[in-house]
Amino acid sequence: MESKEPEGAVLYIVATPIGNLEDLTLRAIRILGEVDVLACEDTRRTRVLLDRYGIKRPGKIISYRERNEKNATPGILKLLDQDRKVAVCSDAGYPGISDAGYRLITGAVEKEIPVIVIPGASAIPVALLSSGLPTDSFTFMGFPPRKSGQMKRFLEAEKDGSHTLIIYESPMRLGKLLNVALEVLGDRKAAVCIELTKMFEETHRGYLAELIEEFGEKKIKGEVTVVIAGNNPKFAREG
Repeated sequence: MESKEPEGAVLYIVATPIGNLEDLTLRAIRILGEVDVLACEDTRRTRVLLDRYGIKRPGKIISYRERNEKNATPGILKLLDQDRKVAVCSDAGYPGISDAGYRLITGAVEKEIPVIVIPGASAIPVALLSSGLPTDSFTFMGFPPRKSGQMKRFLEAEKDGSHTLIIYESPMRLGKLLNVALEVLGDRKAAVCIELTKMFEETHRGYLAELIEEFGEKKIKGEVTVVIAGNNPKFAREG
């Protein structure tokens, strides 16, 4: 059953494909073609998506990313005050999750403007299900700090929990993350997921020590999601 869209101002949070363009939903295609304003992380990449599906470009397309989120948010809220329908999308996955969007969502909520999420692709469930690790309870941790000391504290906060951990990381820092995870968490089962849903998608599973041997010095390209088992003897081995 199709839902009836509200009259007047609406903020749509639109999930977009994380790799394979076929993962854009029919509802997202419709919404992207109906809104007055499109705020996106990279206008060029979003235009590729619009062209792929023959979506009519909104009257106004603006850049909305982490670097300009603070300054751009008031302007978008002003457009919503003018009863515009605004869609927000990032390069991949959900806006507001490790991407710009949170400030705008909270601003709209404070103004009692409807916020409607258009579900779609996300690396979080894809990596979790691909990992083969427990799915009943998990914590998404986003990107870890770059400095070793801060990264250790980042992981130590979750080391006693039984929930599966999901972490985004740069391919250039993957080896460092795996080494710090082994030091802090012990040798647990984990998975390294690379380029999910794309042509060269890979999921490597094993204990952290094994994954360090595989990726410690290896140069890789593409998006990386790391999944690590929680604190459970069943998924750990003695060092």
